[in-house]
Amino acid sequence: MHEGPHVPNVMAAQIGSKSRSEHGLGRFTLVGSSGLHADISYSSMPNRSPCTSSAPETLLDLTPSAARGALAEWVTARELPRYRVDQLVARLWQRPVGSWREATELPAALRAELDNVFPLPHLEVATVQVSADGTRKYLWRLRDGEAIESVLIPSGKRRTLCVSSQAGCALGCIFCATGRMGFRRHLTPFEIVGQVRELVLKDVSDKPTNVVFMGMGEPLLNWPAVDRALTILNHPEGLGIGARHITVSTVGILPAMRQLAARPEQFRLAISLHAPSHERRRRLMPIEQKYDLDAVLRTAKAFARRVTPEYVLIAGANDTIEDADLLARHAGQLGALVNLLPLHPGGDPDLSPTAPSRIKTFADRLRNQGVEAVVRRSRGLDIDAACGQLRVRADQSAGMTPDR
Repeated sequence: MHEGPHVPNVMAAQIGSKSRSEHGLGRFTLVGSSGLHADISYSSMPNRSPCTSSAPETLLDLTPSAARGALAEWVTARELPRYRVDQLVARLWQRPVGSWREATELPAALRAELDNVFPLPHLEVATVQVSADGTRKYLWRLRDGEAIESVLIPSGKRRTLCVSSQAGCALGCIFCATGRMGFRRHLTPFEIVGQVRELVLKDVSDKPTNVVFMGMGEPLLNWPAVDRALTILNHPEGLGIGARHITVSTVGILPAMRQLAARPEQFRLAISLHAPSHERRRRLMPIEQKYDLDAVLRTAKAFARRVTPEYVLIAGANDTIEDADLLARHAGQLGALVNLLPLHPGGDPDLSPTAPSRIKTFADRLRNQGVEAVVRRSRGLDIDAACGQLRVRADQSAGMTPDR
């Protein structure tokens, strides 16, 4: 087999120029209600900082098109048949393998070389918890000892995976357990999409039909990685999940919201609203000091697809008839479907959930004003896997375990 040029240089050229997105979205400092202080940078994936993984980028961090380009250069340099490129690309996401040695359609010598030159990373499963309702929560241990969680929610033929985009979260929303962790770091594109890939590796029948960015972290604070992850999830040479089956949830990070809206695919957008006025939202969500409700709603109106406001009902904080009327006005202007969620344990212990009867009254008030509203059923409560409950103890490193 012909010895071509040193291969890591080929990868560096691909990763260093063609596949990286430069966004330059600015930065701000956020102080949460718990005293959490975070300096948030909207920067591109390079250069690595304390807020990102120090692991080198791999083929699985690249979009399928960029990975194809890197592999094509390598195949050409090795004077291999061109059809090898298609074989290799297919083994990244479409028919994934844990290591190249499992790709038995390839010669053994080539497989060994690929494992050396283009090693395929993994997310290590630390624990899997199964709820009485069938919901599964995965604790993934990352290379540097950080950990994240994702949740698989089966419902008939639908399998929805709730993925994390950051280890921890800087936003400090007082009703959310993840915010109590503090911000650890951004995830890489592979660490995001790897939460899907690992399930497919273990059992292809577990491949999610839907993916929601509603796990740990604020996706649009990690936009460069999430942007690339969306492409990998949706691309026909990636995981091939339809754009309308992929939802990005955000508190309203305006620069990245505009970038998401500019993408041609029909990805869905959910807005973590949780209060219908500036004053009420500011008490629940410190981000309101940076991106206020009016600005978030104006930006959401420019989104070409239907937007879904998410609203956790908290006793005495956002559940009055007046709150419902104001929310109805906002939702009506957006033509939105409102997701109403009960408050789950894990956030500020002084908060109490709205009573079920009052939730019904609130939902009926919205519907009577022509707003489509759905009260979401809590899934995975018995394993702390419901909305707002994902949390990993930040006082541990390699031995991270769920905080129960």
